[in-house]
Amino acid sequence: MAIFVTGGAGFIGSEFVRQWVRRYPSQLIINFDKLTYAGNLENLSPVENHPAYRMVRGDVAEPEDVRAALPEDCDAIVHFAAESHVDRSILSAAEFVRTNVLGTQVLLDAAREKRVRRFLYISTDEVGGSIPPGQYFREDSPLAPSSPYAASKAAAEHLVRAAAHTFGLDAVITRTSNNYGPYQFPEKLIPLAIANIRRGKPVPVYGDGLQVRDWIHVSDNCRALMLVLEHGKPGATYHIGGGHELPNLELLRLLLKIMDAPGSLLTHVKDRLGHDRRYAVDWSRIRNELGWTPEIALEEGLRSTVAWYDSHSDWVERATSGEYRTYYERVYGMQYAQRQN
Repeated sequence: MAIFVTGGAGFIGSEFVRQWVRRYPSQLIINFDKLTYAGNLENLSPVENHPAYRMVRGDVAEPEDVRAALPEDCDAIVHFAAESHVDRSILSAAEFVRTNVLGTQVLLDAAREKRVRRFLYISTDEVGGSIPPGQYFREDSPLAPSSPYAASKAAAEHLVRAAAHTFGLDAVITRTSNNYGPYQFPEKLIPLAIANIRRGKPVPVYGDGLQVRDWIHVSDNCRALMLVLEHGKPGATYHIGGGHELPNLELLRLLLKIMDAPGSLLTHVKDRLGHDRRYAVDWSRIRNELGWTPEIALEEGLRSTVAWYDSHSDWVERATSGEYRTYYERVYGMQYAQRQN
């Protein structure tokens, strides 16, 4: 078996790669990543010298990059690569359309051309838009994206389903709720809050902080993704939820409690434009069909996440300063050049 993972240097993608190499140490896994600001190869240092792991730098929106890297005997494409930060999409949506929409179509074309056996598209619960209290976003619910980011992911979903319907591509879609855990880029809510709390700096809270999210530890999510990749029904969509639904303000208060910090650090700031009030997915399908349930309770997961960031202050410093972006040239530069010749 050989699998082709896009965006494997990102937060969730790198967790998937690390888990895959531990589980299938003899099966080739190719990490295809453009290494934008959110791609950090330090996330993959535990596997970078593993004989079954390959790193190829490339752009999902460039057909020649994809064709050159995708092997002929590929069992699956696992498509993580995406621009994903909502605030950035509000400032400018063009790169989100290019990477998330065009990039997905380029991969779908390459998958058909090289007869890839399965295509797993990693989407988000945000494509469902804001969900009223007491209701849940189901796999067959209408899509109602509210942000440019979510709209680009919804558009890509439609392309994946079109390829499955028109060409018979074995494609599966997952939509996951909010992930947290080690190696998450510091601009995201939880790692940003941890860093600010440790420094005694204000922790920003959008608006009233009552936006509700369902939280799942990244390792639980990637276990689910592997199950879907290996056993999901062709053409199906699966929701992956953590079962830990609470307002952002309560999440931050829990972090303050874990870190023994004062509530006065919470600082309300102007709300994000078009901020969805609540995301909530019904994930009963993956539980009933594939037997998956999350294993890590929220407080347990947050405590281990805080401990990880505390013990990896050097990683946090390099990720915050931008120094991590030299890692590719320092560690992979010569190897990459040789591989291309």
